[in-house]
Amino acid sequence: MSEPHVPQNAPYPVDVESGKTYFWCSCGQSCNQPFCDGSHKGTAFSPVKYSAEVSKTVYFCGCKASGNAPLCDGSHKAS
Repeated sequence: MSEPHVPQNAPYPVDVESGKTYFWCSCGQSCNQPFCDGSHKGTAFSPVKYSAEVSKTVYFCGCKASGNAPLCDGSHKAS
């Protein structure tokens, strides 16, 4: 499997709304980071679904290396 593009080495803070669904870009090619815009089509990558249970700020992974995708787990600090 190919490696994803790294759009930034920091998380994306996003205010999510309770009951809404978000699709995180796993390939790193989306022009709508951190969300999917379909740029993965034709690759082995797929978007990752995130369902917000409460309205709050969450931190979506920007380096695409999180072990807790789609949320940041600090993996960007390991490089």
